[in-house]
Parts: sequence; structure tokens; C-alpha cells
Amino acid sequence: MAYISGGLAMLKSVEATLPTSEKKIAAYILSSPESAITMTVKQLADKSQTSTAAVIRLCKSLDLKGFQELKMRIAGDVQKPSSVEYRDIDKGESSHHIIEQMTHNGIQMLRETEEMLRRDDVDQAVQDIYHASSLHIFGVGASGLVAYDAQQKFLRAGRYAFYLQDPHLSYTSLSNAGKNDVALVISFSGETKETIQFLKLAKKNKLRTISITKYGISTISQLADIPLYTSATEEAMIRSAATSSRLAQLHVIDVLFMTYVSNYYDDVIESLDRSRAAIDHKK
Repeated sequence: MAYISGGLAMLKSVEATLPTSEKKIAAYILSSPESAITMTVKQLADKSQTSTAAVIRLCKSLDLKGFQELKMRIAGDVQKPSSVEYRDIDKGESSHHIIEQMTHNGIQMLRETEEMLRRDDVDQAVQDIYHASSLHIFGVGASGLVAYDAQQKFLRAGRYAFYLQDPHLSYTSLSNAGKNDVALVISFSGETKETIQFLKLAKKNKLRTISITKYGISTISQLADIPLYTSATEEAMIRSAATSSRLAQLHVIDVLFMTYVSNYYDDVIESLDRSRAAIDHKK
């Protein structure tokens, strides 16, 4: 397995929602990550005063392949240089400081998103999109802007991609979708009610489903066949602006699109050339 990290960020993201025994293990690891990476399952269970079964359950709660992957991710975190945490913008700050801080926030969000993305899941999602008759994309609010970007990209790549701003029209379109179609839903929280309804309808119609949510257990990530994750870092006071979280979602779309282009290069290049020619007004 290649160099990976993100174990500590994963634990921080879900710690508050874990059962008591798993929460004790997470708290111990977060307080002593260097020690945890040298332990066996039994040793960690003893140190956290829990059980080996609880350690295994924690790995499942983190959606990891096992304890070894968790240790490797934590080891990667320990080796990384420390970084400044995400911080919101305060009243009266200078434009110079805002530029600096927003740039840092964006970079931090992208780095954490890289840690949350599983390569196997990205490859499977791209394969499903390639074999789909149509791609139905859904998101509301800021996630709707990301859905629109995804539609533009995959249309240019030769996919029939649909994104409709009106949720009711989206449900109507999806109700007539074929079983070979794929649904892609985007929601930072993973709990947006309109998106849950869209996803449930897609499942009812037996479509393959892909979700993009923040890391952690959510209704949407649990319903989707392929859950893809962004950093779970919350944007505090100005959450409605959805700045860094939107950037992370766009990054995942870019990853999906560029992987699609790379995997199916010959087919896609022809489609991109035709798309470019169709909008080129030069004589």
C-alpha cells in the first residue's frame, strides 16, 4: 500500500458520534498517536480499557479495511509537519490577512480531502460512469453549483449528463431513468433532505449510486453504493458561504473527470474535440 495518512482527521471527524467503547479508543489514539501505531489490537484494547472487538468495530466505523490501514494512516499523520488549523474570518481583518487565511483554508481542505479519497472507490465510480447510459446529478445550494460543473464536464466528455436546478424536475427525470443509468449526489452534510429523497428514488429504480459528502457516517453516504468523501472540516460563522467545502467538492469532481479522461482517453478526446468545434465561432 502506498504512503497514506488522514487517520487522525478521520478519528476527529467521527469521535463525537461513536459508541462509548469506540470513543474511548479514539480518544486514546488522538492523545497518543505515536504509541498507538506500535500496538497490536489487543494492546490498544488493553490501553484504552475496551476490547479487541471494539477496536475492530472502530475500524469499520471509519470505513477502513482493518486495523493495519488505520495504523498506516496514523503513522503517515505522525510523519507530516504540523500545520495551522482551519480558522474562520473575523470582523475587521485586512484584505492581506483574508487572502492569506483563505488560501491556507483552501489548501488545508484539499489536503484533507486527498486523505479521505479511496483510490479503489474513485476507479469504480469512473468505471460505472463510463458504462452508464446517462448520468443523473443532484445537489442543492452550493452543492448545486458543483453538480452543474460536473454536468458541464461530463457532457463535454461525451456522457449524457443531467442536472436540473428544480428538485421536482430532477425527481421527474430520475423516475424515467433506465437501470443502466448512474446517479451522482452531492451534499456536504450528507443529510440534505432533497438529496436523500433523490438518492432513495435512484435506489428504488435500481440505479448505481455515487455520493460526495464530508467524511463520516451520514444518511447519504450509507445509502450510496460508492461513497466518496471530502474533508469534514466545518466552516463556522460563515458556513452559508460554503467556500472551502465547495472547493473540496469541486476537487473531487475534477478527480473523477480527469481519471475518466485518462482511463478512456481515445474516446474522450474525440468527444472533447467535437465539443470544442461546436462552440468555436472562428472561421
